[in-house]
Amino acid sequence: MGFTKAELRSYADASVPDLVGPGLRLLFVGINPGLWTAATQTHFAHPGNRFYPALRLAGVVDHEINRAEPLTEADRAYLIARGLGNTNLVNRATARADELTADELRAGRRRLEAFVAEHRPVVVAVAGITAYRTAFGRPRARSGEQPDQISGTRLWVVPNPSGLNAHETTASLAAAYAEPALAAGLELTPPAGLPG
Repeated sequence: MGFTKAELRSYADASVPDLVGPGLRLLFVGINPGLWTAATQTHFAHPGNRFYPALRLAGVVDHEINRAEPLTEADRAYLIARGLGNTNLVNRATARADELTADELRAGRRRLEAFVAEHRPVVVAVAGITAYRTAFGRPRARSGEQPDQISGTRLWVVPNPSGLNAHETTASLAAAYAEPALAAGLELTPPAGLPG
């Protein structure tokens, strides 16, 4: 699957439905949908995004999920059955997250608080420290588990898996994502031949 630049631009400001179901254990929160995500209606979708490869490497999921294509119904059902969910702080697609305003991010925190109160995940993991600092008014926050909770739910900040985040590798993302997954009570099954 591929898109022209014009096709992708046509998805600016589009929204993406949340991936959520019963028994939600670990909710990953993106900053906002990218244009490819909006086009495919799949969270963290883009050939260069490392979210699904990092989940696989960490053992959070047990098979490869194609990040360039829309989620299959089987993969969508698998993620929900596994207790995984996805939402965004801001549900407005942009080419880059830095196109969002601070007001949008702060409003996103309020939206997230309502979402968590409704769906009651065990753990929330916000993917992006800079957006978290702005949305939550915590300018000195560091990655990892936060002292604050959302509606009684444990809160982590994990690295953004975007290919634009050059500070991280798939392996470092996997290590960061394994922490909240374990805290959420998920059993991890890393690929054979890799350290667990």
